[in-house]
Amino acid sequence: MARQQALHVMGNRPRPYVMAHRGNSVKCPENTLAAFRQAIEDGTDAIETDLHVLADGEFICIHDATVDRTTNGSGAVKSMTREVLQSFSASYGRPGFANERIPTLRQVLEILPQTTALALELKSDDFLEETVCVKLWLLLQEMRTDDRTVVLSFSKERLQAVRRYAPRISMGTITMFALMPGVGELTGPWWPFMLLNPFYVTIAHRRGQLVCPLDPTPEPRLWLYKLLGCDAVLTNDPALTLRALGRK
Repeated sequence: MARQQALHVMGNRPRPYVMAHRGNSVKCPENTLAAFRQAIEDGTDAIETDLHVLADGEFICIHDATVDRTTNGSGAVKSMTREVLQSFSASYGRPGFANERIPTLRQVLEILPQTTALALELKSDDFLEETVCVKLWLLLQEMRTDDRTVVLSFSKERLQAVRRYAPRISMGTITMFALMPGVGELTGPWWPFMLLNPFYVTIAHRRGQLVCPLDPTPEPRLWLYKLLGCDAVLTNDPALTLRALGRK
């Protein structure tokens, strides 16, 4: 079976594509429906979010392994059910967002436009398990987002497990150490590697990979990413990045 290429939904939009890091986390609390809706309104090409697994098996969109930093609650994400976790405010202490909650992946998929791609960073070793990987793939298929979703991780083992149990899913490697592209259809190197290895993008493209530097405040370096031919850029503020690219 052919693997999906998650960014194909961009069509003929100009590159680099814009990927909203945890939604628009400048205007809204990160990884909330408010942040994702704002990024979509801004015109982002793709949404990036983080993924954990709850005690009841639900996929939840939060970066940390605990809720302490981004909510008014406390405790390990993995030990909680959806009911408990979503009883906390995910306002991140920001006024006007007291009613925001940490969303499930299903809730995010429900608001994702058909022309917007999705990047899911796998944050735990739960994604080494066959049942978890298969459940994720089935959910993406059910919500008809399987052909525009890419799973990302710093962990090669997690990516290999997802590829083993859901072979059609797109995947990508994030790295802060390797000067060469990793495995998958997309590679996300820490942005200084673009300077340390100016042939990084060329090598990735020869391998059929897309490149999105790990740089959530890319505006000062957009000229470099465009010069090198990067396919996408990550950003905390998609509206600002799109304006800087002359797209809005």
